[in-house]
Amino acid sequence: MRDRRDETPRAWTPRTDLGRKVAAGEVTSMEQVLKSGAKVLEPEIVDVLLPDLKDEVLEVSSTQRMTACGRKMQMRAIAVVGNRNGAIAVGVGKGRETREAVAEAIRDAKKHVTIIQLGCGSWECGCGTPHSILQEANGKSGTTQITLKPAPRGIGIVAGKVTRKVLELVGVKDAWTFAKGRTRNKLNTSIATIKALETLGHLKKGKTWQEPTEEQPAEQPAAETEAAAQ
Repeated sequence: MRDRRDETPRAWTPRTDLGRKVAAGEVTSMEQVLKSGAKVLEPEIVDVLLPDLKDEVLEVSSTQRMTACGRKMQMRAIAVVGNRNGAIAVGVGKGRETREAVAEAIRDAKKHVTIIQLGCGSWECGCGTPHSILQEANGKSGTTQITLKPAPRGIGIVAGKVTRKVLELVGVKDAWTFAKGRTRNKLNTSIATIKALETLGHLKKGKTWQEPTEEQPAEQPAAETEAAAQ
């Protein structure tokens, strides 16, 4: 895991309206960006608003495709970024070399950062601190399904390697998890985990906090409703 603050900052010339507002100090938090609905096209915006962001490389693999000149090989990287305080995202990047692919994956992840609402939803704990999640949550990506459950303080994160890294970077310290499907697919597993976290309450582009909602029972057909009334 690398801390982005350890790297020498490069000169940044904003090319978008949002970037210019961030550089001028008119926008000072990621929450403002998400509530405004503006699309993040420059990773440097996230570097300014979330200086404590850390990244973790989940996978680096080689890909090949046929071209008119023969086989072309590229490196493909999957990276997840987070600040251990609610911010999380996953990205994919490709390049001729591993370093280029990893850098592109991190840049891609920064363009899709979301803010997750953490809390303490375990009836065994009830401490009120944001060390876990608010309630049971489910997420799916492809054939991979992830279920997250709140756990009391001290339990830790009971999860697979990929899900554990995502939860650690978002700031979850205690949780139980269950996985189904093709969990060897690290991209789908990380996306499914983030989707499950987003159902707990998160900042969505152009909207305020989306609170977690309980599943409502399916409505009965009108004929059955009338029969029950009689």
